[in-house]
Amino acid sequence: MARSTTLVEVTHQLGDVPCRVFFKNELEQPSGSFKLRGIGHLISKQLAEKEPGKTKVHVYSSSGGNAGLAAVYASRELGVPCTVVLPKWSAAVVENLEKLGATVIMFGDHWGIADDHLRNVVIKNAPSDVQTVYVHPFDDPVIWDGHASLVDEIQTQLSPNDVKAIRGVVCSVGGGGLYNGVVEGLKRNGMDQTSVLAIETFQTPTFSRAVENGKVVTLSSIKTTTTSLASPYLSQKALENYREGRTVVKMVDDLEAKSAAEKYHEMFGKKVEASCGAALTAVLGRKEFLQELGLTKDDIVVVVVCGGVVGI
Repeated sequence: MARSTTLVEVTHQLGDVPCRVFFKNELEQPSGSFKLRGIGHLISKQLAEKEPGKTKVHVYSSSGGNAGLAAVYASRELGVPCTVVLPKWSAAVVENLEKLGATVIMFGDHWGIADDHLRNVVIKNAPSDVQTVYVHPFDDPVIWDGHASLVDEIQTQLSPNDVKAIRGVVCSVGGGGLYNGVVEGLKRNGMDQTSVLAIETFQTPTFSRAVENGKVVTLSSIKTTTTSLASPYLSQKALENYREGRTVVKMVDDLEAKSAAEKYHEMFGKKVEASCGAALTAVLGRKEFLQELGLTKDDIVVVVVCGGVVGI
């Protein structure tokens, strides 16, 4: 369901960088982002596990946009209906969801409230003959397993020598789904010594707060323009992965992320969300982040251009 996406070296376009840089172009996924990898994998697996006495199947998702689009696309491909509950600020993606056949409900000021409404009201009121498939945007081992496939692909897209030269993977972080998938993919491909540079925003500091407090912390409020990173908490698994080492967590301002997304558009002619711009800051504005990985000119860093269909 999810497609193989291109892996392109962009070192020479970036100017003064301390290593070779490749973009893993997840914006090429049919739903617009990497989310299709994990969510498509989850829905496919759930549909294969039929519940006794259930004659129908219905997929339910909550999302700031991209997870919902992935759920709807996957549901359409698999021939089942999908309902998406969105925070009120996600109105820009409603038309895209409805074009794909989704039933859309707007509720709450951020994803956490929308998700509570989905689980405690919408799903609980589903007809008794319906097998409900709940799709969490990021906190599910099956989703991480699906996201890990992007690392599997990287292994096949580079020469053996270049694979050995990979010293870092850069990704944006909200709730930690992509991060967990990257870590899992590195582990299962024997790349445990590869560092991960996880970049979030000051406005959505779930990872940094968890590290500082030694436990997952729920943000009391979220005010951000990087809406796809607007999770009120980090997954517990992400904190566990961090404790195993080889992860560097950095923060940038929303405006820096937006600027990086705009610069990416100017340089490469493609649009991505400001949320994706958080990862792009490592090579389009905050190149000093890469220095913390102890890189040489022959080392390789892969930046996950995670996508996002809302645009900039």
